[in-house]
Amino acid sequence: MHNVWMEQGFDEHRHLEDLMTFLAVARLGRYNAAGEALGVNHSTVSRRIRSLEKAMGGRVLVRTPTGWEVTGLGRQALTTAEEIERALASLAQRSQDGEMKGMIRVAAPDAFSTEFAVPALARLQQQNPGLTVELISATQRVRQNRSGVDLEVVVGKPFVHKAIAVRLMDYELGLYASQDYLDRFGTPQGLPELAGHRINFYIESALRIDDLDRATESLPQCRRGIDSTSVFAHVAATEAGAGIGLLPSYLGEQRPGLRRLLAQEYAHPLSYWAVVREEAMRNPVVAATIDALQSKGAAGIDSRASITEHR
Repeated sequence: MHNVWMEQGFDEHRHLEDLMTFLAVARLGRYNAAGEALGVNHSTVSRRIRSLEKAMGGRVLVRTPTGWEVTGLGRQALTTAEEIERALASLAQRSQDGEMKGMIRVAAPDAFSTEFAVPALARLQQQNPGLTVELISATQRVRQNRSGVDLEVVVGKPFVHKAIAVRLMDYELGLYASQDYLDRFGTPQGLPELAGHRINFYIESALRIDDLDRATESLPQCRRGIDSTSVFAHVAATEAGAGIGLLPSYLGEQRPGLRRLLAQEYAHPLSYWAVVREEAMRNPVVAATIDALQSKGAAGIDSRASITEHR
């Protein structure tokens, strides 16, 4: 790797800011978000990325529909950037009393983040005051080249290479409606009677999770209610009487104003999985985070945790 740097005339010290900026973009996927995290503007981020690409002699990032992702050449820069970051962080991670210190970065769907990750990580942080947590909300497929987060939570069993997939918890989607909606439009007595009702769910064109996409396959043709990329918008729309919500049961059951419909006929099973790079599993902070998430999931929902490794 270092031969490549030297062939391109790369000075790691001179380009330290470029590398750290690139690392932020790789993790967050957007120049604006990286700039906010670093306290610089968009043009500074762009300038630093161009400087890094000039030094390396090629593109380190490529634009995709979901944001910027790392190229093959960029993965070399990512490795070096993470090594530098770990070296700097290790200076602050030395502890005589066994306390874990440093940074853990987790990407997870918003509902899982709010209901399970935040309480679990808050408790872990209380036990280890030197631990810093960054939680990125993302409902998407697992990335084969996971850029920059220590742990990624996804919906559905992932198929990845050179990574470890850890089952965190099982849950299900159910049909929910407000009493006001049912008073106005009637209560369906079977799945066929859902035809013509409005359904609050994800925007179809933006949905890239196969297990979620299949959730409507057993339903009749329904009208669209309020579609959103946010599950909490689905809940709010359902509470507002905009239609029947296709909601995670752990959210729907918490809302006293919502009533579950046709539970014996419809329940779409799903699961949350954590994806971790093999080398990251050697980090005690990552291992402790997975344990905390599994424990919180088991406490919230009857889950069967298992680990499979895909190489």
